[in-house]
Amino acid sequence: MKLKLTMALCVTVLFMLSNNTFASDIQSCPETLNFKKEKLADDEIVDLCNEYKGKVVMVVNTASFCGFTKQYKSLESIYSKYKDEGFVVLGFPSNDFGEQEPGNEAQIKDFCERTYKIKFPMFEKTVVSKGTNDPMYKLLGTMAGEYPSWNFHKYLLDRNGKLVSSIASRTDPKSASVISKIESLL
Repeated sequence: MKLKLTMALCVTVLFMLSNNTFASDIQSCPETLNFKKEKLADDEIVDLCNEYKGKVVMVVNTASFCGFTKQYKSLESIYSKYKDEGFVVLGFPSNDFGEQEPGNEAQIKDFCERTYKIKFPMFEKTVVSKGTNDPMYKLLGTMAGEYPSWNFHKYLLDRNGKLVSSIASRTDPKSASVISKIESLL
């Protein structure tokens, strides 16, 4: 009797795994999301895996005084349009390039909320350039074969946390090529 129950349980588990019934529940965190980050101008720590695993994620380094700062509007627009379908933008202010993010976190948050009505998650000010970068950006840069060389560089991750695209700063997030990539992942 005990052997039959054990075999039945094994068959059930194998069936469920083969049909992905709960495979995502037993899958470990993708390394691209296996980080804890502090919210912008807040002491709250966010476990990126717990919050964003299973979503299409765009990671972007931002700056308030850059020629590309207007991309905040595009980022917020695509976040608003696709968030209910499982898409999220994660913003990381950085002062690495041209010292275009000199303010403290409270000033950055205020600027983003007042000027661009940003609702997508923003995190602590982060070093993103090669050699001195944050561990998450080090991983993304290594995986992509390129690190941000200016503000508003974007990395796009699929629902499994796999890096699928590294997008240049000059490419607007609302461009047809970026929207096409996002929509294909949703």
